[in-house]
Amino acid sequence: MTISLFTKCLFEFIGTALLILLGDGVVASSLLKYSKGFGGGWVVITFAWGFAVMCGLIGMIKPLLGIMCLAILMGCAGNLMATFLTILGGYALLTVTGVYSGMRLSVIFTLLVCFAVARGILRYAEQASNHYIAFKLLARIRHQVFDSLRRLAPAKLDGAKKGNLISIITSDIELLEVFYAHTISPIAIAILTSGFMVWFIGRLHPAAGALAAVFYLIVGAVIPVINGKHGAENGRIYRESFGKLNTVVLDNLYGMDEILQYGQQEKRLHEMNEQTEKLEQKNKKLKMAENTQRIATDGVILIAGVLMAALCGHLTVQGAVSIDEAMVAVIAMISSFGPPAALSALSNNLQHTLASGNRVLDILEEQPLVEDVIDGNNECGGDIFCEHVSFSYESAAEERTPGKVLENFDHVFTEHKIHGILGKSGCGKSTLLKLLMRFYETSEGDIRYGKTNVDEISTTALRDNISYVTQETFLFADTIENNIKVAKEDATREEVIAAAKKAALHEFIMSLPDGYDTKLAESGESVSGGERQRIGIARAFLHDADMIFLDEPTSNIDSLNEGIILRSLDQEKANKTILLVSHRKSTMAIADDIVAM
Repeated sequence: MTISLFTKCLFEFIGTALLILLGDGVVASSLLKYSKGFGGGWVVITFAWGFAVMCGLIGMIKPLLGIMCLAILMGCAGNLMATFLTILGGYALLTVTGVYSGMRLSVIFTLLVCFAVARGILRYAEQASNHYIAFKLLARIRHQVFDSLRRLAPAKLDGAKKGNLISIITSDIELLEVFYAHTISPIAIAILTSGFMVWFIGRLHPAAGALAAVFYLIVGAVIPVINGKHGAENGRIYRESFGKLNTVVLDNLYGMDEILQYGQQEKRLHEMNEQTEKLEQKNKKLKMAENTQRIATDGVILIAGVLMAALCGHLTVQGAVSIDEAMVAVIAMISSFGPPAALSALSNNLQHTLASGNRVLDILEEQPLVEDVIDGNNECGGDIFCEHVSFSYESAAEERTPGKVLENFDHVFTEHKIHGILGKSGCGKSTLLKLLMRFYETSEGDIRYGKTNVDEISTTALRDNISYVTQETFLFADTIENNIKVAKEDATREEVIAAAKKAALHEFIMSLPDGYDTKLAESGESVSGGERQRIGIARAFLHDADMIFLDEPTSNIDSLNEGIILRSLDQEKANKTILLVSHRKSTMAIADDIVAM
């Protein structure tokens, strides 16, 4: 290892400590600027990302900081006792051979028993504390992630890869247990115990203490830094590949009927195997880095022991230290590499952990495309004005096809009428409803409810005053009644039945053995597409809002049931404003006003 590389790594270690302790972006930028003077900009650039992620994750510990400090103290005490068990054994050997007479054998053996018992107790208490912190924080992080997704939705989930989100919510958060239970404490323990051992060995002779400090630094900082530099990108790609594999598996599960129907088994299996192979390749690289790190660590520890023995032998010959002090220094050096070596080994799993932590923090820190209006106008009614409305997904959602969806759209939707929005697929009908719901903001133009711009209306008031039926109605693994009551939790059975009748759903429900108490399968797989749509329409009727927006509500419904639903809508228009999107001209028969798009 060259002096230049050692200087870079030493500088990086100091930078890590400052960033974690201070959490200061100014420090990070100063370190980056100064490191380039050493030609070591790659070090800070590569790890600044990791430091930022670590600082973000460490910041979540604040409510449990007391327990974390207690765990670190117990870990330090336990590791020092483990080290001194070996040192005391050395003293016992020296006492038996007559080289050392500072302690009686009985005292040494008593201390050995006490330290061994205390080591076990402290180790258990430390691990119990760390895991308590980890699982408390994982529950808190899950809550924060779901809260963030609620804040980011619906735009975040519109076209998003669900498999990747599931990977973040499950495996990525679960992997953070490694960070909170097996990373933070070992880092602090390694620093504190190494400092104590440098002092202990340095008391015997300063040169021995300096040599110990150098090798603690190499094992606990230099090797992890070098290993981390090569593994950081692989760790990130591994987590992304894991998310892609989840997406493929989910697609195959949800599309199993179509896959079997059209004989796509081989193609889909090949695609899944391809993603698995990519994941395995990255895992092999990470495992190789882990093996290289382990060999390097063991080699450096062996060299450290040889050099310490040589140094102490030289000092003994010079008369600077006694034989017993020299032997204790060598024993102390070799037996105290546990915490630094553990820190070195962390650099492998740390790449996975930081990549997962980064994905979780990205969700927590991501800003919604459309901010909820908290203290806005609560009035939401009257005619709906669309003036020169244009919209493009290009700047709104990366996973949607870019390009203008709406351009210079003008129309007035008069209240208490049924307005039909007719047009071919892809012309922007569904997008218009999402803009009216303020799921997205217009690129150009204005939308007003009465005299109030949609951007000034309280989000809660907007959602309360509109019943919105999407093309794909999601059903929960619950009873039919509870699925309808999603629109109004405190609804009575009579209100649910009335809504179901308007949606031409009541007779179907009553034909089931358990009626309204029938439990639906996961994602509503136990009902047809038409029945799923009618449950969505029943929700809209139960919500009983002043406005109803329906996006292709009868596309999967037979003409008889469609007629019942359209008649119900026609009866509702006296007190409601209804926007009915469809590509069917027959559905527009009840419309008082038709907009062709």
